[in-house]
Amino acid sequence: MGFGTGVKAGNRTSALTRQGFEKAVGLFRHSYDRGITFFDMADWYGSHIYCREALRYIPREKVALMSKLWWRTDGKPAELTVAHRRQSATAALERFRSELNTDYIDMLLLHCLVKKDWEEEMKPYMDVLTEAKEKGQIKALGVSCHDFGAMQTAAELPWVDIMLARLNPYGVMCDSKPEHVHALLKKARSNGKSIIGMKIYGEGKLVDKRDECMKYAQTNGVFDAMTIGAVSPEQVDENLVLMAKYPVA
Repeated sequence: MGFGTGVKAGNRTSALTRQGFEKAVGLFRHSYDRGITFFDMADWYGSHIYCREALRYIPREKVALMSKLWWRTDGKPAELTVAHRRQSATAALERFRSELNTDYIDMLLLHCLVKKDWEEEMKPYMDVLTEAKEKGQIKALGVSCHDFGAMQTAAELPWVDIMLARLNPYGVMCDSKPEHVHALLKKARSNGKSIIGMKIYGEGKLVDKRDECMKYAQTNGVFDAMTIGAVSPEQVDENLVLMAKYPVA
């Protein structure tokens, strides 16, 4: 399970960062102390600098850092030159590494794809990230999808190492019915993709059903990992208790 930093996030801020530096950094450290070694971040969440401070106390080699490129700030991709998109991706990656004070990022995703035919528009960004992966600046590449068609493309595309996908047993905040998403992710895994589940509690809309949601996440057979947002030590601990209740067979 990863520590998700994107609760109520946007415009490089989130519920986590709005708590202030001490509490936000403390939550990274608390998560690590409880055994969580996967931190889920994004440029759009504004969580990089808080992780950087936490890494003063957490061994970098002991954790996996995931971030996401919010390409939408550039404008409409179809209206931008290839050179502009390449330069944007290059600058973003260098800034991410600086903000996190790390030589490499474990997982870097294109954030929030919503079109089935996204590959052509994203290709300049993808090319820059591929070059960075070849240099060892990124370990794995992928996408987060908010559209079923976009997921279908990702499931087949060799460039994609990781898919961050929305799935819970009730289909809340998901891209199709649970059975359809599950079948697609099963196919993606057969194509060599690693699957990270998100919206496990339906972006908070299923908190009264979180026991059932956690059981589903642990037993659906398609997740290699999952990320759950938290804004307090108590929420982190509760998620871990639920996770332990339903061990993966």
